[in-house]
Formats: sequence, C-alpha cells, structure tokens
Amino acid sequence: MKIPPYLKKGDLIGVTCSSSKMDLQAAEYAAGILTSWGYRVHLGITVGTSFHNFSAPDELRLEELQDMLDDPEIKAIIFGRGGYGMICLLDKLDFKKFRKHPKWICGYSDITALHGHINKQFGIPTLHSVMCSGIRAETVDTVYVDSLKQALRGKPYKYSFAPNDLNRTGKASGQLIGGNLTLLANLSGTVSQPDTKGKILVLEDVGEYRYRVDGMMYNLKRAGWLDKLAGLVVGSFTDSLETATPFGQNEYEIIHNIVKDYDYPVAYGFPLGHTHENYTLKLGVLHDLQIGEKTCKLIDRS
Repeated sequence: MKIPPYLKKGDLIGVTCSSSKMDLQAAEYAAGILTSWGYRVHLGITVGTSFHNFSAPDELRLEELQDMLDDPEIKAIIFGRGGYGMICLLDKLDFKKFRKHPKWICGYSDITALHGHINKQFGIPTLHSVMCSGIRAETVDTVYVDSLKQALRGKPYKYSFAPNDLNRTGKASGQLIGGNLTLLANLSGTVSQPDTKGKILVLEDVGEYRYRVDGMMYNLKRAGWLDKLAGLVVGSFTDSLETATPFGQNEYEIIHNIVKDYDYPVAYGFPLGHTHENYTLKLGVLHDLQIGEKTCKLIDRS
C-alpha cells in the first residue's frame, strides 16, 4: 500500500468532470471554498461544458483526466460530479506515472468505478468523498464537507453513528472498500473487481428500483464479494423507486436478507451516500468497525 502524500498549504487541486456535466458557477463556488482551505485550484475545461449526457466527449474527458493523473504539480483530483461516464474511460487510462507518484482521488457515486480499479490494480488509497457539486452554501459548514478538508490534511477520523435494529453486532478490522452498489455490480467479473477477502465493504445508492437492488446484491453474492468479508457498512439508499407492484422490502431489509447467513458485523444507516450526510472515507486503508447495541464506530487506522 502506497498512501499518497497529504496536502500542504499552497498545493494544487485539479477539478475535472469525467462523468456528467456541472454548472460553472457551482464549480467556481466550490473552488473558492477549496482556496479558502489554503489550496490552489485548477478548473479543467470539462467544467461547465455539456455534451449529451456527459460534460464532454469521451476523448476530451479522457485526455483531461489523464493529464491530471500525470501532472506532478497536481496533488489531488476532486471530481465535479458523478452521474455516468467513468466506466467508459477506465480501460484507456494509463496509470504508470500515477503509480510512481500517487495523488488523492476524491469523489463518490460514478467515481466508485475508478476507486475500485485503483484498489484492485495498484493498492493505492483513494477518498470516497463529497465532490464539488456537494460543496454548496448550504453544506459548506457541515461536518461532512469538513471531513474532506481534514482527510486531505491527513487527520485520522473516528466516526460514531446510531445503531439500527437490523445491525449484527461485533468488531472487525480490515481495509475499507466499496461505494455505489450499481457501479460495484458493474465491476463484477472485470479486471477492476476488488478482492473483498478480509475487507470492510461499504455500500450506498440512489434512484434505483428495489427489485434491482435485490438483483445487484445477488450479483455480489454469486460473484463471491460477500463470502469472506470482515464487515459490512450500509449507507443511504435515497430516492427509491418501485414498480406498479411494490417489492415488499426496503433496501436495508433486502440487504439483510442477502447477508443473514454470514457471521461478520453489519451496520446500517452510516452517514454515507447521495445526501448532505456524506462522510469522507479513506478507501484502501485499515479501519476498525465496532458495532454495539448502543453505539457504532468506524475508525481510521491509517
């Protein structure tokens, strides 16, 4: 494991939209906040542009992300927003320079594909974090945006969160991996599918039909993702969708049904996902998970 250098005052952060488009004014606001943290910010040319469902054509999004991965002056890349598009670029990216001089990759949702690929192929930690689209006037003073600020500086964290009736109590230690369930299911059977043995897996999603959540969880189970986990942490599943005939279970009940025969600790309701309650997590580094009857904790041991 090669942890990227933490940021110092004056370091340069690159902002790119490798997936969906982002409004330029919103990106400039986020850049102003990052600047107030003591960093310099470079907004890429994909910020504020639009091309069908994306920020720009594949070739331009690929070129800009590649340039930021290779640029030794850029110490962290914070993505503008998620959506869709990262999966189109993965097999065309060259990570030679990134492997020698790693930097923090920051984002979630669609960026899960990049997190998973880097974890599997290179063992380099990344940040599952709020993106520029989540740094807004109404969120900037929250502990969740602040958690990105602290993580970039290298401050370890200890997150406490409320217990849930579906939790399976216990303690576990292991590297943290995961992210968006849909993207993780898309990585199954590819060179980007992480090794989950002895790991703590985190899951979240947004805007999915519940029957599809059930199907994706079966995908993970059949592909061996769930067999030898150290622990499982389930975040938010927001904007749920139903068919004309309701599925009959919510997302937590669906996941509980899939993992009920395993014995590792499971926690539901961790503040993670497509809401403003979205803590930054260091994927790929050692964590302790403590699930009790009255308190739950996820502790960074890097």
